[in-house]
Amino acid sequence: MNRFLLTGLLALLVFLSFLVFSLTLNPSLPSEIKSTDTIETIFSAMIGVIVTGTTLVITISQLVLSQENGPLGDQRKRMSDAMDFRTYTRDLFNSVVPADPSKFLGQLVNETERRAEVLDRLVGENDDDELIRQVSEFVDSLHGNAKEVQDELEGAQFGTFDVLFSALNFNYGWKIYQVERMTDEFADSLSDNQQLAFDDLETALAMFGPAREHIKTLYFQWALVNLSQYILYAAIPALIVSGGMLTFVGAETFSGTFLAIPTITWVVSGAFTVTLIPFLLFTSYILRIAPVAKRTLAIGPLILRESQR
Repeated sequence: MNRFLLTGLLALLVFLSFLVFSLTLNPSLPSEIKSTDTIETIFSAMIGVIVTGTTLVITISQLVLSQENGPLGDQRKRMSDAMDFRTYTRDLFNSVVPADPSKFLGQLVNETERRAEVLDRLVGENDDDELIRQVSEFVDSLHGNAKEVQDELEGAQFGTFDVLFSALNFNYGWKIYQVERMTDEFADSLSDNQQLAFDDLETALAMFGPAREHIKTLYFQWALVNLSQYILYAAIPALIVSGGMLTFVGAETFSGTFLAIPTITWVVSGAFTVTLIPFLLFTSYILRIAPVAKRTLAIGPLILRESQR
């Protein structure tokens, strides 16, 4: 879901909930405002929360991004590691490695699919019918999964969730396990060429793991930068509203009713919702980042989720 849409829905939920509470509970909000310092209590606390929370989020984001800042030697090592991986991948593809993340993942999936076809063809020459059946089912499953991922990657742009979502849908860990299982179970009946085909397919599948993790890391950093910016943008009007409510709004500031509801109730509910926007924005980002991080805790053939079994 679009994070801004989710933030808007959460804000609407807060606004309606605050409105319902003020209308159904006794004493009513207007009478509370007249007899107590309700507005001062709420919005003086919100000013402290906004300033503290915004500072904390920005600090955490900067800590996560601090690895981007370092001496020349560290940057040279990062570049060297990236180029080593690129060289290894170029040897895998026997062609130039795409610079676009979605095309890179797509080409990696294509290479996996190509090697699976080679394996299927070579195993077809084996005399073991059970081996042929299992490999055929495995390759058919891989083709179906690869086609789905390739369709999702088509036209996907980095910075959106589409690229990472597509990468998450390629269950390379389960495929590596199946390759290892079949290689071990039918070791006695495999020829050298067939064993080599299994190894080549496993190599291509194993490359998908670090590639996906690298793109996931870049996506998280991208998202944290955006989150820091958006929270700063949202914090300024939230502080203005909180300060305005604290300084200028009292029991007699807004009189009358609107839609049979006291105007002061609308104002306080709306102002409270606006001051919560930075937190709701933070919530909408965490609701995506946390499940992705949980789903990708393990790298390689370790299956943590029941649905993948």
